[in-house]
Amino acid sequence: MRILDTNQITYQVKEYPHGKDAVEGKEVARLLNQDPEAVFKTLVTQANTKEYLVFAIPVAYELDLKKAAKAANVKSLEMIPVKQITPITGYVRGGCSPIGMKKQFRTFFHETLILFDEIMFSAGKIGLQCIVAPNDILTLLNAEACDLTKD
Repeated sequence: MRILDTNQITYQVKEYPHGKDAVEGKEVARLLNQDPEAVFKTLVTQANTKEYLVFAIPVAYELDLKKAAKAANVKSLEMIPVKQITPITGYVRGGCSPIGMKKQFRTFFHETLILFDEIMFSAGKIGLQCIVAPNDILTLLNAEACDLTKD
């Protein structure tokens, strides 16, 4: 949120009830009365080049690693192991935001984000979601919008 403030990006924060563990994305959408198509989960991958890449897709969908690799112009990708999320990103599983990771990695959003006036994604910890305009987040992260999900 500090990064959004610094860049003068308008946003809202929504809180949802939770325990210690991650809450499944579709449940987050339900708890916050949001369209699951507009609620994005953040996934971190590693390319065959050893580069870390970030993909944000609607919570009801599954990342297509071949489409994601093509979008990133790499030969192949694999999801990072859960135990590596915190050392690589600084976030915990279920609270990983595309904004504010330890290092800014190349980031890609599923192309459907442009269909919405606002999208929602983790605000950096379990129980908090951030709502922003799609163009603002794409510009801030120098991110691309691509087809990234399994059909």
